[in-house]
Amino acid sequence: MFAGPPAETTARTETGFFSTGRISRFSAERPWKTLFAWALLVVASVFFITTMLDDGLTTELKFTNTPESQRGVDLIEELHGYPTSTTEVIIVSSRSHTVDDREFRTFAEGLYAEVAALGPDVIREGTFQSYYLTGAPSFVSEDRHTTIMPLTMAGDYDDASVNVHELVDLVKETNGEGGFEVLVTGGATVSADFEEIGLEGLERGEMFGIPVALIILGLVLGAVVIAFVPLIVAIVSIAVALGSAALIGQAFSLSFFITNIIFMVGLAVGIDYALFIVARYREELQHGRSVLDAIERAGDTASRAVMFSGMTVVIGLAGMLLVPFNSFIAIATGAILVVTASVLAALTLLPAILRLLGSKVDALSVPAFRSRRPKAGIAGGGWDRISHGVMRYPVLSVIIGGGIMIALAVPALNMKTGTSGVSTLPDEYQSKRGFEILDESFSAGDANPAQIVIYGDIVSDRVQAAIDDLKGLMASDSEGAFGQPRELEVSGDGKIALLEVSLAGDATEKPAEDAVRRLRELYVPDAFANGSVAEVSVTGVTAYNLDVFKTDRNAFRTVLPFVLGMSFILLMTVFRSIIVPLKAIILNLLSVGAAYGLMVLMFQEGLGERLGIFIKTDVIESGLLLFLFTILFGLSMDYHVFLLSRIRERFDATGDNAESVAFGIRTTGRLITGAALIMVAVFWGFAAGDLVALQQMGFGMGSAILLDATIIRMVLVPASMKLLGGWNWYLPKWMDWLPDLRVEGGGTRRPVSGQVADVAAAGD
Repeated sequence: MFAGPPAETTARTETGFFSTGRISRFSAERPWKTLFAWALLVVASVFFITTMLDDGLTTELKFTNTPESQRGVDLIEELHGYPTSTTEVIIVSSRSHTVDDREFRTFAEGLYAEVAALGPDVIREGTFQSYYLTGAPSFVSEDRHTTIMPLTMAGDYDDASVNVHELVDLVKETNGEGGFEVLVTGGATVSADFEEIGLEGLERGEMFGIPVALIILGLVLGAVVIAFVPLIVAIVSIAVALGSAALIGQAFSLSFFITNIIFMVGLAVGIDYALFIVARYREELQHGRSVLDAIERAGDTASRAVMFSGMTVVIGLAGMLLVPFNSFIAIATGAILVVTASVLAALTLLPAILRLLGSKVDALSVPAFRSRRPKAGIAGGGWDRISHGVMRYPVLSVIIGGGIMIALAVPALNMKTGTSGVSTLPDEYQSKRGFEILDESFSAGDANPAQIVIYGDIVSDRVQAAIDDLKGLMASDSEGAFGQPRELEVSGDGKIALLEVSLAGDATEKPAEDAVRRLRELYVPDAFANGSVAEVSVTGVTAYNLDVFKTDRNAFRTVLPFVLGMSFILLMTVFRSIIVPLKAIILNLLSVGAAYGLMVLMFQEGLGERLGIFIKTDVIESGLLLFLFTILFGLSMDYHVFLLSRIRERFDATGDNAESVAFGIRTTGRLITGAALIMVAVFWGFAAGDLVALQQMGFGMGSAILLDATIIRMVLVPASMKLLGGWNWYLPKWMDWLPDLRVEGGGTRRPVSGQVADVAAAGD
């Protein structure tokens, strides 16, 4: 369509520094030794997982730098002389008795004794309180039918997350005795419930995703035996990645999110990589090659594509390593480990398995689907008709396809970000019921108060006057968001003071967040503007979340240019074109934007709730935006590399742009669609759980992959390549020094004559 530069006419020599074909053949010639080596690696990984993984993981979410909330936490730990932990609140209520009745007191004091008996290893000494010990009226509800017993868990966050189960179990055993309702809620209790729901969601996703993946593999490959091979590769990759994570965790404590991401990404990419190699191997067998030659040829082409695809995924994930927050670092580390393991398994383990299977890859074939599988390189079939149909009307195809993607992305303009609190838990969880009672009859913010830390000469008149001014400003807050401040704690040297004040409602919801913003931006600056020499830090759960949100937003400024820039450089080098990477980036941004828009529609706008499949939320999880961008950008590049590698391979051989595009579509269409459906099944399976964050993540990732494999790869890519013609492969002459790392089509490239070059440039 558009005139382009003449096609490259220089012969292509074998890329030298790394031959995936030779690696594949080497592994295939020694299948039992290769399998034995991988078996040893898996056994070692299982050993590391069972003996080290738990010790290397942490449930604490923490910064690797020091924003205001982290500075406050550090000062509080210096003040107390021990690590910051969580506050839990035991709630005792009765419909028939009040706290003044003997029966109520007897039951409550008996419960207090049982909880206290858990000892100082579970409950921090001196923190467990009750109405019957203190007489504090704030521990009793207005109707006097409910009382609370606050306590602080011993140790740090990790200790609390483990020990809280003893407290929860004891409360569950006591609940209902004598007609009394007993509940517990608080930081560790809520986290434990979220973790339990998350694990259930992951197990549900695996139970759904793995069988669906097997069915799709059987239909795509047309045989039962070979369908199990990609799944085996994925499981081995997951085991090795988990073992590696266990080792890394001994040096650097990793967020427990790492195990979730390894399972999720490992199933997706491990199956995909093996699927593309297996399909190419069978294609080479169709050409009459021997088993070893077919394995080597698949290694030179599909395995090479897998290697570069893995590199693009790793680049996308590496951007998250730049975010100064341990959950992002753990997610990136886990995904990088499992992608790397998947690539290595695809390059070595898979060829050994294929050698042992030989021509038996078609054992237990599914005739109805095997017969419909097009022969390699033969024109015809549905995918061929789709590609030619799209290229027949390229402008219309771009307008329609691009219009759909942009329309889906538009709702993202109204996106509100935040985090889901205890109110999104299912009703049957006691931490939610306990929170609701606190919110109705007490101050729910007592469990997660705002913590105002003052560092300076605390006993000076100026600092004392500033503290009094601050209390007055909070008391006069127009929204009434602050409770009565607790007694001021001061360190022995008079340098650190802690003032805690409860906030209205859930610590993760907007009223509490707005209150902390007013505290930081208005009340603290006003109160401490009288010349007092003091540093004030506002921390606590709400303040911590606000700093996380700010970190997320700022991270985009670093991660976005890093991921886009590195991806552009890699794709430019691989395909020797500046147009291909530019177009790939634009198309991938479209799919990510559409995923964001669909998430807003389903969750924030409530469409998913009306359809009866998702929980409506006021916000999209803040951390998901960066996570989805990096993960989806990498995974989307997978399909782009696989498709374009076949197109470039054909173009190198024929110089015919339009036919090369059609060839790439028809040879990868079924595979890309099958691979995408596997990913969608895995991700949407995870979205079937009750945890809002997991629902949003699974739905967003599955939707983006589905759009990417359909509208992007089957409509926008062929239409845009038809329009650009020879410009697709344009590389300025001054960049000829770039190494020739083209993915597929090893060997010498067919020189393109001037006449064919002109045809290619015309897009014909």
